[in-house]
Amino acid sequence: MAVTDSREVVIEASPSEILDVLADVEKNPEWTPQQQSVEIVDTDAEGRPHRVKMKVKSAGITDEQVIEYTWADDGPSWTLISAGQLKAQDAKYTLTPDGEKTKVRFELTVDPSVPIPGFILKRAIKGAMETSTDGLRKRVLDVKKG
Repeated sequence: MAVTDSREVVIEASPSEILDVLADVEKNPEWTPQQQSVEIVDTDAEGRPHRVKMKVKSAGITDEQVIEYTWADDGPSWTLISAGQLKAQDAKYTLTPDGEKTKVRFELTVDPSVPIPGFILKRAIKGAMETSTDGLRKRVLDVKKG
């Protein structure tokens, strides 16, 4: 059963500063506790990650996933290519400039391939949503400070 959630956060940075952090996927394990390791398999014409392999641990379940990114001016999206524990995963960041800040909307849909109790799935989704918004905000501000 697929589960969808979304969350918004305002980050005191430009969309390009946020895109730079999002494109630096190999550093994700430094600020995304769910991601244990990340390897760029290939890049797009602009040198941004296209296909990425990662080891993920969430709600006590470890999985190896391959995702494929699509990059747009207003943010990246990705879709699951392969995984052991998921049938599908789609996610998207939408970055909307707001003066000196940027409104960031994160949307996530996951469809587990194995039965997961509802409360565990909700906890995993909540953690992913917090990391993908509040965690991203903290990372962007840390990168801006140097």
